[in-house]
Amino acid sequence: MAPPPGFHLLLLLLLVLLLPPGPAAGLQALGEAAEMAAGLRAGLPELELELPGLELPELEPPELEPECRRLLAAFAEGSAALSGCLARRARPVRLCQACRGQYRSLLGRYRDIARALGNSSESHNCAKSILTSDRLQIVVTLSEFFNETWETANCANCLKNNSEGLSNSTVEFLDLFNKSLTCFEHNLQGQAVDVSSNNYTDVCKNCNGTYKMLNDLYNNLQKLNRHGSESGHSAHLCIDVEDAMNITRKLWSRTFNCSVPCSDTVPVIAVSSFILFLPVVFYLSSFLHSKQKKRILILPKRIQSNASLVNIQEKYS
Repeated sequence: MAPPPGFHLLLLLLLVLLLPPGPAAGLQALGEAAEMAAGLRAGLPELELELPGLELPELEPPELEPECRRLLAAFAEGSAALSGCLARRARPVRLCQACRGQYRSLLGRYRDIARALGNSSESHNCAKSILTSDRLQIVVTLSEFFNETWETANCANCLKNNSEGLSNSTVEFLDLFNKSLTCFEHNLQGQAVDVSSNNYTDVCKNCNGTYKMLNDLYNNLQKLNRHGSESGHSAHLCIDVEDAMNITRKLWSRTFNCSVPCSDTVPVIAVSSFILFLPVVFYLSSFLHSKQKKRILILPKRIQSNASLVNIQEKYS
């Protein structure tokens, strides 16, 4: 049977207190005490390992119910799929087109978890266990992050009301965008020799019509969004459309150094000239119709003498 904890230490203390008063005996006792202390130090690890009452039981956190584990695993898989899609489609931006399926699936899995929240009749409430059982609330944080990203990208403006597919205007825009890129590529292959000299005459000439149609459609979509688009949201265009138009405009103006001829040049010049000529017309008309009034001195009549007045009276009498 192993001695109780601290037995050797207590024994050593008693030996020191009971030392005889003689110096030789004291030295001998001290030597024995030192040997016992060394043996005690050597045996301490074994004592720690052999203590039967200090072994702590292995505590495991309570596990989720099987249904809750299944819901949590489904949400984790959906989060990983959506995160991967967003990262892969970051440049060029194609989030709304390529990741809408993953986003809708994740929304459904989160709704499955939160469906039982506040329902006390459930035997096991997965919503409370997964969503609100700790301060971090990682599932709620992930869901809010994905929702905020989707709303910031304005993906709803590219999709139909039920988010099942792209809207008609978005499909039309993407079709013109692909045609513009195809036209650029085709004409660049035709003048591969002149690319080093930055001569893109063929691109500017042959792709002008397609680019103008794309630019006009984009401007119309912007006007529609100010009054509410077909998806029911009045905000910026979705990030996919904006990024596609930015890429096309940079290629057209910076890379190819092309310019779109304005068909309204003559009316604009005429109106501008008329506005600039208005001050001249105003001042000229003011000068012609205004009269320079001169000061007219009115001389008072002199008072006639009494003799002349008498003669006048006699003449009429």
